[in-house]
Amino acid sequence: MPDMTLSEAVHILHDARTDEIVVTTMGNAREWMTLPPHPLDWVYVPSSMGQATTLGLGLALSQPSRRVVVCNGDGCQLMNLGSLITITAQSPLNFTLILFDNGIYEVTGAQPLISTPKMRKRGDRIDWQDVLSACGFEDVQVYNNASDWRRDVKNWLQKEGPTCVVLQVAPVPNAVGPRSPGPAQERAQKFRETLTGT
Repeated sequence: MPDMTLSEAVHILHDARTDEIVVTTMGNAREWMTLPPHPLDWVYVPSSMGQATTLGLGLALSQPSRRVVVCNGDGCQLMNLGSLITITAQSPLNFTLILFDNGIYEVTGAQPLISTPKMRKRGDRIDWQDVLSACGFEDVQVYNNASDWRRDVKNWLQKEGPTCVVLQVAPVPNAVGPRSPGPAQERAQKFRETLTGT
C-alpha cells in the first residue's frame, strides 16, 4: 500500500505551483477544487475520459513559454495510451505529466484496472515506468511517499520536458466523482482570455 494519499499528493503540487498551467481531471480534480483557485487552472470536468493528456499537449504546443502540467489518473491514461506516443513524438519542452496510480477506477465504483494483478491471469502488474519509457519518455520517476514527492516536486516543475512523474497513491474509500465548477463555455472563455492576455 502506498504511503501517500491523493489529497497529500495534490496539496504538495498545489503548494509548489507558481505560474504553470495545471490541467486536472476525475479524482485529482475533485481534490484540486478544494484548494484556492488559480487563473491558469483548467479543471477538466466534465471531461471525456482519457483526453486530459491530449488537451495538455495542445496547450503546451500553443503556449510554448508556459509550463503545462497534466494531472491524470491511471484509469484515464489506460483510455488513451496512444497520447503518450504522440506527446513524445511532438516532444514539447514545457510538458509534465503527473500520473496518479491507485489501481482502480475510483470515481465510478472502485473497479480494479486491467493493469493490476487482480485482473490479469498471470497475476502480474503493468509497470507504468516501463510503459512510459517504452512510449518515449526519457525522464520518468515513481514516488510512493509524500516526503520524497515534496522534496522533488519543484524540480519536476522546472525540468525540460516531456517528463512524467508517477505518484502511487492509496485509493480513496467510497470516493465520489468531481462536480463541475461551472458552465464549461464560460470557464473556457475566461481561461482563453487569461492565456492570451485579452
